[in-house]
This record gives sequence, C-alpha cells and structure tokens, in this order.
Amino acid sequence: MDFQVSNLERQNSILALLEEQKRVSVSFLCQSFSISEATARRDLEYLASAGKIRRVRGGAIALVKSSPELPVLQRGDEHAREKDQIGRAAADWVAEGETIFLGSGTTIHAIVRHLPEFTQLTVLTNSLPIINSLIGRPGINLIILGGFLRESELSFIGHIAEQALSEVRADKVFISARAVSMEYGVTNDFMAETATDRAILKIGRQTILAVDHSKFGRVSTAFLAPLQDFDLLITDRGISPEDVRALEQQGLQVELAPG
Repeated sequence: MDFQVSNLERQNSILALLEEQKRVSVSFLCQSFSISEATARRDLEYLASAGKIRRVRGGAIALVKSSPELPVLQRGDEHAREKDQIGRAAADWVAEGETIFLGSGTTIHAIVRHLPEFTQLTVLTNSLPIINSLIGRPGINLIILGGFLRESELSFIGHIAEQALSEVRADKVFISARAVSMEYGVTNDFMAETATDRAILKIGRQTILAVDHSKFGRVSTAFLAPLQDFDLLITDRGISPEDVRALEQQGLQVELAPG
C-alpha cells in the first residue's frame, strides 16, 4: 500500500511540475525524485495512458485540454486571418463538376468565401450559415441535410441527418474539429454532433480536415476519428514543424495555407 501511495504522490508531483514548466525530461525527473530512468519512464507512460500528459522523445509535455467550445456566432473573430487563409487553400481543391460536402463551423464557412464561379458544383451541407451563403448562387446545386438544429453551432445533426447522409456520396468532404492530438486523434466537444460527423466522413472519396494551429496538442470529449482516416490536413503556418513531421509520419498529407 505504501508503495502505491508513493507512486501516486510522485505522479501527482510530476503533473504539478508539468503544469508549471510545461515540459520535463526523464533525466530531470530522475534528479528531482531520486528515481531510476526506468521508474521515470514508467510514471510518464502511466500518466500518458491515463490521458494526463503527452509523451515526447526524452520526456513529456503538458496536455492542453480543450475548453468547451464557444457558440459559432461568437467564434467568428477567433484566428480569423488564419481561418481565411485555410479557407482559400481548401477552396483550391474544389473542381468543376464535383460533389462536395461542407461541414459546420467557422473554418469550413471560410471556404465558401473563396469558392470561384462554377458552371456545375453540387454542395451538400448541414450548416445553416453555409446554406444561407450559397442560396441563389449561380452554378451551385445545394443539397440541404436537415435534422435537429444544434443552435449553438447552427448545424443539423442527429438521426434524420445521418439517415440522409446514408443516401448520398461526395467526391470530397471538408470538415473541421475542436482538437487534434497525435496520440488521441481528432476530437470534438459534443458527442451527438460527433456521431453525425462520423457519418459525414463515410460519404467522401477524399476526406479533408481543415483546422487552425490552435487546435493541435488538444483533446476534447468526443472521439471523431484517428488521423489516418483523413487524406489531407490543411492548416495555417502557425503549426510547429514538430507537429508537421509527426502528422506526416502518420501518413497524412499536410498543406500549409499561404500567408
């Protein structure tokens, strides 16, 4: 029992150190707690498996957990420049004659602003702001997936939306997310909406994740998909080179939107 308490106390102390310093090395832990490298590594592995820290080469860093997401109408100014850059880069992937799905959120809405004129483009969406932006636009065939309206996100979710999704297919799916972690994949903050997002991912021949740099190194409540489920990730140049390399090592194509 004493041994277990000692482990718990030491691990809590490691968490406190990480909260203060944001990063610790195995050698630093060995010196601080007079423990062996094997013990330090076991502590870090345990804390990482419990979702409390992020394990990195030679040590660990603090895991920045995602806070509850603000309503979509309050997020318009968050990283607005970066989202606009991502939207412009993502719009370049849309081709004449395609069928695309545009998910909800301010980053995906930015794509709409940069779509060029098309003679024929079919857009599937469950996002009310995107619907409003595309109504009456020449060359756009707009297909609306209804369902339960999540007012904070202004998106249609739930069984009705998922049933409609089972009957359609898209050349490309553009979707965003609340958090992206190398260890824990892509996560969101609302489980019911995440279930609809999983159904969205199934309809695309190509799936494209569009997120700004602030989403990396975070974990939210509801698991959406592993990183390997996406064909392309588009983000801004605020992402760290280490995160880019880690994403590419997982087989994910990464595009950095021009500034």
